[in-house]
Amino acid sequence: MPPRKPRTALVAVAAAVAAALVSAVVTAGVTGDSEAEPAPTVTVTKTAAADGAAGADEDAAQADDESTSAPEDDGDGVYALDDTVVYDPDIEVSLTGLKRSVTGEYAEPENTPYLQFTVRLKNGGKKAFDATQLTVNCSYGQKGKTSDSVFDSDAGLEGGPETKLLAGRSLDVPWGCELPKGEKLIQIEVTPDFESDAAVFTGNVK
Repeated sequence: MPPRKPRTALVAVAAAVAAALVSAVVTAGVTGDSEAEPAPTVTVTKTAAADGAAGADEDAAQADDESTSAPEDDGDGVYALDDTVVYDPDIEVSLTGLKRSVTGEYAEPENTPYLQFTVRLKNGGKKAFDATQLTVNCSYGQKGKTSDSVFDSDAGLEGGPETKLLAGRSLDVPWGCELPKGEKLIQIEVTPDFESDAAVFTGNVK
């Protein structure tokens, strides 16, 4: 029979084994065989910022629209031929003296039926108005065919004004647009300056 090992030695070995097992369990509990799951990533989108920027852009665009001069009209900006359109600040636009005529041989275009009229500007404000920015465009007929402007020095049709309109004064600008004899419906768009909306005058002429 082999000699028995001392009991104290067996106890020591058992204690060592138990300590090793406890250490392994503790280590596994701390580190784990598998990696710990990372904390969820917070993704910050720019949706709110983009919406805010869009809102700011819309506000800016709206502010620009409000600052643009427009006729004092609750409708669609279309007026009768004998209406008077008032812009802010106190610029009045109207048409007078509409009559049919035919250009002369030295006009552009020559020997062409056209509608002659006068664009009247009145400055009721307190500052001078730059009348050189005035533009006039015409069309005729139900299908809106483009009507070219007429230039005829013999009839005083020499284009737009080349002066400023002082406060409290008015200015008459002779104008002409092609209008064939068989056409009656005319559309005349008058824009007093580059920052204003066009006033559309329309109606039938004799």
